[in-house]
Order: sequence, then C-alpha cells, then structure tokens
Amino acid sequence: MTIPPTTTVKTTSPTTNPHHPSSQPPLHTLLSTHDFLSAAALSFSPKTHAFVTSAATDCHTHRSNSHTYSLITLRPRILRDVSRVSISTRILGHPVSSPIFAAATSLGTTVHPEGEKEIGRACKRLGVGMTISTSASFSVKDIAGVVRDCETEGGDEEKEGIPLWFQLYVDKDRSKSEKLLQHAVEAGVKAVFLTVDAPVPGKREADERISAKEAVGLSSGVPMTGEKAANDKSGGGLGRITGKFLDASVSWGDIAWLRGCLPERVKIVLKGVQTAADAVRAMEAGVEGIVVSNHGGRSLDTAPATILVLLELHKCCPQVFNQMEVLIDGGVMRGTDVFKALCLGASGVGIGRGILYGLGYGEEGVRRYVEIMNEELEATMKMCGITSLDQVHPGLLNTRAVDHLVPETVEEEHPYAKWRPSMRKKVV
Repeated sequence: MTIPPTTTVKTTSPTTNPHHPSSQPPLHTLLSTHDFLSAAALSFSPKTHAFVTSAATDCHTHRSNSHTYSLITLRPRILRDVSRVSISTRILGHPVSSPIFAAATSLGTTVHPEGEKEIGRACKRLGVGMTISTSASFSVKDIAGVVRDCETEGGDEEKEGIPLWFQLYVDKDRSKSEKLLQHAVEAGVKAVFLTVDAPVPGKREADERISAKEAVGLSSGVPMTGEKAANDKSGGGLGRITGKFLDASVSWGDIAWLRGCLPERVKIVLKGVQTAADAVRAMEAGVEGIVVSNHGGRSLDTAPATILVLLELHKCCPQVFNQMEVLIDGGVMRGTDVFKALCLGASGVGIGRGILYGLGYGEEGVRRYVEIMNEELEATMKMCGITSLDQVHPGLLNTRAVDHLVPETVEEEHPYAKWRPSMRKKVV
C-alpha cells in the first residue's frame, strides 16, 4: 500500500508518539504488518530504527527466518463448516486468547516514552502473554504493576491474569541475577526464559554505525542492569554496549542454580535452542519448555531459520513435543506463518520486532499489530478447514521445498566429512 503523506497526520491523535510525532502515517491506514515496518522507517529516529531493525553481520539469518516460511506451502481443505473459529489456547499451562505472545524486547523507551508499560497494557487488553526482558526500560515490578492496574481499569474478568514471563540474561555477578529473579517472582511471573543463544552480543553493524549518543529515552540507563549507552572504539551499538554484563560461562550445570533461585511453581524455559541435540538435552535437564529462537537473527549469522529447526525436532527427536512445550519466534510476519508454526508443534509464537513497530503508536499500535495477525490466522484456519487450534497438524503443510535442508540426526556429526584437527599432518 502507499503510505499517505505525512501532512495528513494529526499530531494530537492518541496514537501519536511524542518521540516522532510529525512523520507517522495514521494508524488506521496500516493494513498489514509490513505497513508497520514502512511506518517505522518514516518515523523512528535513525538510531532507534537501526537498533530495532539491525541483525548480525550480513543479516542472512534475519532474512532466512522470514523467507523460509514462504517456502512451506499450505494444503487447504474445503466444504467444512468453518463459520465459527477460535484461536484461544494455553501456553505453559496458562489460558490465552491467542497463540501469539510478546517476545522479550529491549529498551522500549527508545521507541515510545512508556515503552514496555504500553506493551503490557496492550497484552492485557488482548489477553496474550508477555515476556519482560532483563534489558527492559522499566523494572519488572513496574511493568507488572501497570498490567495489574490495567486489569482493574479494564473490568474484563475473562482476561485477568495474563501470563507474564521474565527473560533472563545471566549477569557475571550472579548475585545481581539472583536479586532480579527474586524481584520477578515477587512481581508474579509464571516462568523464567533463560536466554541461551547469546553468550556474547552479536555484531549488529547498522546499530554500531550510529552514535549511542543519538539514542532517545535512555538518559537513565537500563534499570535492571545498570548499564548505560555510550560509544566505545567498536562503535555505538546499543545491544553490545548495554550487554557488557553478560556471563559467557553459563552452562548446562547452571540450570540447577536457576532452579534453586525459583519456587517450584515458576517454570524454566530455555530460549534460543537451535538444534535437535540441544532440544534433547533440555528435555533431559527437566526444563518445562524451550523457545526455538536465534535471537531474531541478531546473534549468529547463518544460523538456521527457526522453522527449519522445528522440522529438525520432528525428524530427529519428536519425543520432545510430548515432554515439554516448544515455542518459537523469529521472522513471523503473517498469520499464515503463525499457522505453519502451530502445525509443526509450536504451542506459542513470539513476536519481537513487530511489537516494537506497533509500539511506535503506543498501546493501540501494539494491539492493532497483533489483531492483524490474529485476523489472518483465523482466515487461514477457515481456508484450511479447521475451527480450533487442537485441529492443527503437519499434514496441512507441504514442506518438501525445504526438507533437504533439515539435518537427519541428533549426533554432532557431519553426514560425510569426518575430519578432525587431530588428523592434520604435523609439520616437523
């Protein structure tokens, strides 16, 4: 679609963002998630746009996440009564109105002054889950408090108590992480998503090229980590600079440490599983769930598209779907993408950058972004002949165009290249 001239924008609209009021197209003109991307390109500050849209090095994985969905085709079914459909489901044991949830995103105030608070309000009114990042612009207590207040204001009993999850980056100073976890538990989070795909920050060159001094909304730093944005010799990348606290020593043995920090009722989910081998190990470690994720292509470039990893789990370790919940994020832009992930066993589908694009319009923008995807998901279900999410299954998809890309074993072996450094002939 063609975005209307910015001269038609009413800056007094409740959906106007004071960070960038003069260049936003009216929210009602945005008809697809791609329109939100176009609006962000027009209205976000250069630094904010670089931070939100950037991905690791050459951005292959970022593009592949989305493109690979288009290679998997649907197999529509006809002449079935689809006059009524429901997209309600359960994620990690909690009822939600949609399988779509807000994935963890950082530094929300770079997009909107109310940042993650607006995301929380939107998720409450939508009835969907929300993941609160360690690098959020507000404390987990403040965000959870806003959600509770919104529940009181909304008066919708059916949507009370949306699941809040806490995404944990482990600090080199473990006592700081333990304190954060205590605050998260006190705030009522239902699960902790331990990020395992970013032992170090990825190299995001678009973000590095623009000075951190140009960032808006970060004058006080990141409240839960104490990090502040500042340039160094490597550039001005917000993700890298504010991620200096990351503990690269985190290992499988630390799951026991994490379990000891949490009451039994709080579930543990590993966020960032990218191979069948690690999915099996997560299952054996006794965690309640995994998120198939590559950090939105922001960590390691040329890592596999997440939907391919979901197929790898089916081929190599299908038992994991019966032993723990499998969630997914990365590259999801359409309701058809959500449908495909659900057909391949995902119980929930996370949206990260898209939530931030919606946040450019505040709560109402986040709600509209998710509503568009919900509407597309419902339409896809009807055209494929199903009326509820307990009817999805792999047979509604044709994956042959990508099947050759899916590894066939959980073993950490190449199918034919067996070389090892120890086999190299030593030069005397």
